[in-house]
Order: sequence, then C-alpha cells, then structure tokens
Amino acid sequence: MPASIEREDDGVYRLDIAGVLRKSELDEAQERLVSELRQGGTGSVRLLVVLRAFEGWEAGGAWNDLSFYVQHGDALARIAIVGAPEWRSHALMFAAADLRKGPVEYFPPEAMAEARAWLAA
Repeated sequence: MPASIEREDDGVYRLDIAGVLRKSELDEAQERLVSELRQGGTGSVRLLVVLRAFEGWEAGGAWNDLSFYVQHGDALARIAIVGAPEWRSHALMFAAADLRKGPVEYFPPEAMAEARAWLAA
C-alpha cells in the first residue's frame, strides 16, 4: 500500500506515502488517525509525513473534500513533511500550511533528524 500511518513511541504519528497517492488511501489513513485520537483521548498529535519515491496525487480524486480538515484539523499540533525538494510547494499547499493553526514545515530527505527535532519542540 502506497500510504500507511503508524503511531511511533514518542507520540508522533508517521504517515508514509510512496508512489501516487490515491484519495481512498488518504481517507483510510485519516480514518485510522481519527480512531486513534478517539481511543487515546489525545487532544492533539504531531504528524510526520514521509514522501518516498513520491509521484504526486491521483488524477480525478475528490481532493476538494475538506471534511477531515474542518473536523480534525486543529488536532494536528505540528506537521513535518520530509520529501524531495521538487514537491515542497505542492505538499505545503496540499497540507493547507497557511490555513492551519499548527505550524507545517518541509524538510529534505537528508534532514529527517531535524524534522523529528522540530516536531518534538
């Protein structure tokens, strides 16, 4: 599966995305995160998004569905995106970086340690 989400030991959720991201895969990852939030009773989480061999977004997906952002956007205290430099502007726009209460930062692949340190701050 090109998209998967896992909780890490330090309370960070890691979303790995490879290849072409399909809307159905993103929806599945978001549903899992919401389920974890409800079970854990956590008010907010930090999200590490790792783009590996990323090829973009599925054409024709219902990407204008903002229900997750509207209902749960404030639960994401910080988002660090790690990926190839050519995806920076697209990924930040997709993550609605300028609209979120919590900060969103983009890091190149060789800066994974810096991304984790930023999330922990």
